[in-house]
Amino acid sequence: MTRLVSAFFNSMRAFRRAIGSERAVRQECALLVVGVALTPFLARSLSHAALLVGALLVVIAIELLNTAIEKLSDHVAPERSDAIGYVKDLGSAAVFCALALSALVWGAAVIEYLVAR
Repeated sequence: MTRLVSAFFNSMRAFRRAIGSERAVRQECALLVVGVALTPFLARSLSHAALLVGALLVVIAIELLNTAIEKLSDHVAPERSDAIGYVKDLGSAAVFCALALSALVWGAAVIEYLVAR
């Protein structure tokens, strides 16, 4: 149990640091707050609510991984490198895919909400 508590606090420390230093993380957290507020109005069931919020959490998780890749890349190779640039672009593409997934899930929920009215 001690290990889980320690891991939780390590994660929260990293999360606070990312929010403080990364604009993209702050923006995506703001979207999460708005999404959580809208979920009760759009979700048709508990599992639908979990899908809506989960899609936003996936975006944040992938953004955090992308940030980790970028920070590590900058540490390992601070000079300009095409190979490192490609690695960073791949991380960015992963974030784009997560955002597209989230837009798809939320777009479908909004359309269902509007059609049901």
